[in-house]
Amino acid sequence: MTRRQTAVLTFLSIVALILALMVSRRFWFRLDLSRNRAYTISKVSRNIHNEIPDQVRITYYLSDRLRAVSPVPGEIEDLLREYTAYSRGKIRFSVRDPVKAQLAEQVEQMGIIPQQIQTVEEDQSSLATVYSGIAIEYLDRIDALPVVFSLDTLEYDLTSRIRSLVHDSERQLGVIVGDSFRQWNQDYGYLNQSLTRAGYRVRLISPGDEIPDTLPALFVLGGAEELDSWALYRIDRYIQQGGKVLFALESIYVDTVNGTLEARRLNDQGLLEMVAAYGVMVRPELVLDRSALTLQYQTRTASGAMQYRIIRYPHWIGISAGNANREHPVSARFSRLDLFWPNPLELHVGEGVETVPLFTSSAESWLMRDQFFTSPEIAYLFERDAAETRGIKIIGASLSGTFPSWFKDAPKPVREGSGEELPDMPAAPGASRIIVIGNVNFATGIINATEGYSNLDFLLQAADWLGNDDDIIGIRNREFQAGRLDRIIDPEKRAAATGLVQIINVILVPLAVIIAGFVLSWRRQGNGLRRRARSVKEHSDDV
Repeated sequence: MTRRQTAVLTFLSIVALILALMVSRRFWFRLDLSRNRAYTISKVSRNIHNEIPDQVRITYYLSDRLRAVSPVPGEIEDLLREYTAYSRGKIRFSVRDPVKAQLAEQVEQMGIIPQQIQTVEEDQSSLATVYSGIAIEYLDRIDALPVVFSLDTLEYDLTSRIRSLVHDSERQLGVIVGDSFRQWNQDYGYLNQSLTRAGYRVRLISPGDEIPDTLPALFVLGGAEELDSWALYRIDRYIQQGGKVLFALESIYVDTVNGTLEARRLNDQGLLEMVAAYGVMVRPELVLDRSALTLQYQTRTASGAMQYRIIRYPHWIGISAGNANREHPVSARFSRLDLFWPNPLELHVGEGVETVPLFTSSAESWLMRDQFFTSPEIAYLFERDAAETRGIKIIGASLSGTFPSWFKDAPKPVREGSGEELPDMPAAPGASRIIVIGNVNFATGIINATEGYSNLDFLLQAADWLGNDDDIIGIRNREFQAGRLDRIIDPEKRAAATGLVQIINVILVPLAVIIAGFVLSWRRQGNGLRRRARSVKEHSDDV
């Protein structure tokens, strides 16, 4: 080979390498062996570029100081780069340190919040202010993820917010707090924060106020004793217009305000009857379960001293993944749900309505009827009705279809002293969706007592399904752990898994390297013999 040929081949190799690197941004693959393919983005995210007319800009504002002390920012950056690689040029991604770029003030105006972390350098501990947030820009619209320090919901947040920006459609959710003794920002503070972080703008609607027809979804939280016919007409009309509603209802009131835990049957003003007409009756009973959560309470000893006790409290039940409907989008990736004094549901199949259970109690649950014993001091009365009522109970259900109006052939409600007139019902009902949960407390701050924050994930999935974002529900609760052998409890399974890992690492991998070495050596020897044979042949031809 001449020098000219060598130079040409070298030049062409460099060009080919550059082209391969450029093409690799569009055509590449990743081998993901983690559980549930945790590090592979979903189909809806891979195809989001089909919905983007102009370019989307994603900027990860990351402090170099945080990158130096934690591996999480690197994992976030990897996922963002993979997300960008699938966009076919429709998404541009960059990483910037706000402090180095002197953009801290502008970044905070976007909504990205600085955090303080404790660092140790040269045996000196100090607090450092760092950034780890994401700004998403499309045309003149900007959305931000204020603090990102986990992969748990990152893909969901990116896809849902890009979709909202591109379609210029704000993710809204209406909320009616039906019980006057509960306040949205206090009793439902965790839910409010969770919805806001997910990109929802929560619109509080006072009972009886107009519910906009354009509102994508509505949560009605309690109110059986307080929502009058005027307020019910507004909700019913919203459903007839095709509105989607989650009803978190209770038929038995347990006094958590004064801490007495006294229980009584609610005096329904029509809300429970209206929902029953749609197809779900909230029965005036309590569900108790062997799958019970723990309750810590204060009691007085015989000597008069106060002490804390912790017991398994069957009125607080934990719904496991095995008791969820895996075929429904809302409960397909169900992890856990904590319920507090729940009520059973009775489903009635109506014409044009599909009724599906979402989750149930365990087979070791039972009912408490008529008299409701809820004090932990009288646990001996908890199983009074267990023998004749034991079995699985439905506590959550979804309904889809067209629902009969509760006010059909009835005069419009009027408000005394008000000249306002309610609007007419639509000529024909629109297709709607309804979720009914036989519990209100599961959405309140009481979840802090059991760390039942997965309740918030369920409510977010419900909001997505009601708002018709079916395709992104499944990516909200991705598992981003590859799995650890020490989490395998069964000794035989753990031994088998450990043995397999040892065989792969100790035997198969080294064996593969040795075989590869022999193959390469054999090929080199073969090439050498062929070259010598050609050289001998050429020499003999010349002679």
